[in-house]
Amino acid sequence: MATVSPEEEAADKLQADFVRSAVRDVHYGPESLSEFTQWRVRMIAEKLVTSGGTRVQEAIITKDIPKEPPQAAAASKLRAGTVASKRPDDVPLDLPSTKRACFSSAAQMEGTPVESDGSQAALRLEPLHFLQCHSKNNSPKDLETQLWACAFEPAREEGHSGATSQTVATCGGEAVCVIDCQTGIVLHKYKVPGEEFFSVAWTALTVVTQTGHKKRWNMLAAAGLRGMVRLLHVRAGFCCSVIRAHKKAIATLCFSPTHERHLFTASYDKRIILWDIGVPDHEYKFQASQLLVLSCSSTPLRLCPVASCPDDMLLAGCEGGCCCWDVRLDQPQKQRVCEVEFIFSEDSEGQRVDGLAFVNEDVVASKGSGQGTIYLWSWRQTWAGRGSQSVLPVVLLARLQWSSTNLAYFSLSTCPDKNLVLCGDEEGSVWIYDVEHLLKQRPPPVTTLQAPTQILKWPQPMALGQPVSKTMINTVVANAAFTYLTALTDSNIVSIWRSY
Repeated sequence: MATVSPEEEAADKLQADFVRSAVRDVHYGPESLSEFTQWRVRMIAEKLVTSGGTRVQEAIITKDIPKEPPQAAAASKLRAGTVASKRPDDVPLDLPSTKRACFSSAAQMEGTPVESDGSQAALRLEPLHFLQCHSKNNSPKDLETQLWACAFEPAREEGHSGATSQTVATCGGEAVCVIDCQTGIVLHKYKVPGEEFFSVAWTALTVVTQTGHKKRWNMLAAAGLRGMVRLLHVRAGFCCSVIRAHKKAIATLCFSPTHERHLFTASYDKRIILWDIGVPDHEYKFQASQLLVLSCSSTPLRLCPVASCPDDMLLAGCEGGCCCWDVRLDQPQKQRVCEVEFIFSEDSEGQRVDGLAFVNEDVVASKGSGQGTIYLWSWRQTWAGRGSQSVLPVVLLARLQWSSTNLAYFSLSTCPDKNLVLCGDEEGSVWIYDVEHLLKQRPPPVTTLQAPTQILKWPQPMALGQPVSKTMINTVVANAAFTYLTALTDSNIVSIWRSY
């Protein structure tokens, strides 16, 4: 404010913006004291440990945590419009009127990693922030908005290919939020009344300015119920362009890992379209063009360019199975059908695949609902045995034990730099699998179920003395360095964990 003179026309607007941001971002009152208390206790404990005193005793800080009531049986699932709703009507979730829930310090972890030499240490994570930033009409009582997808922003520093920042984009309901994981501050919020966002994806564009200088822009694509892709310049705080991509809802989208302008969109119209989003003109508008249209026999749910040949092949987890397309642009056909459907057992043909991601350039992690299993399989070995088959059994490497729930649409993710597979469940837990020993050593028999390395139990955030329980983790994503982990729930809560 000190840099703005009273004569400037923008002064009134700046004053209003300052007041709004202060009210939104400055935390005060009894709720803020809990975070200060935790910080102060941590400082005292660290000082005791490093003081070299002879009578430092182990201190355990606990709080009374009410036991979670038994979860009601969930035999069926509802659909809101065209999108599945995972929380049955008979499972209520109550939260007092507060935007930020305070968590109990007694967050639980189950399981420990086991390797042949027994040297591997357990991953250490702590719950950091619980945010209700997607509330409809900004209501603190909104516990119905389901959060569907999140993605970490690419690192802005040059020469850090593949790295990510501590900034994460989340989507759900009519809002897209960009959050600083360290502070828990919502840096940006983009709302479209009447929209329901299902997917977000980042790309780093090279843009030439009017003065001829090259700049790198981190652009965020967001899409959902209306079938439109919105390209958001997050740092500038506005929507640059809207692509009217599909007539039905867009279930998911992803950018090509090798072409920064190439965007895949997957819709409930049973089509996947590859777009060139173009570059912004002098008015920061994009002119997108279609490159390919891929036909599906069922709704595509997850998209995954093949890691070893992303310009050639695209994998998709669909309502009716796992399919693969040739996406080479030097081929004449611009409309293509599925090349191969992959099956994981004799009776898995036609079954939903709602989780799909590459662990490294060869190994794929995939999951179907109702199986209680995450499969690890080899892309290279599987594709080498294709021949002329249109239905191809995968070459399984391992089977990972997961929840036995019959509910669907729990998306898995991977952290390739750390050889990790992540997935949430219907109890609010995060299942973590360190699969390094499975990749580097001779894998065990595929009939043996591999237990998770550990399970992060839902820490039941406390708000005004009441626990927040009975939630489902729809999506779990970690940044490349695995310093922050973000989990999204179907109860309008963004949970952020930090490794230490």
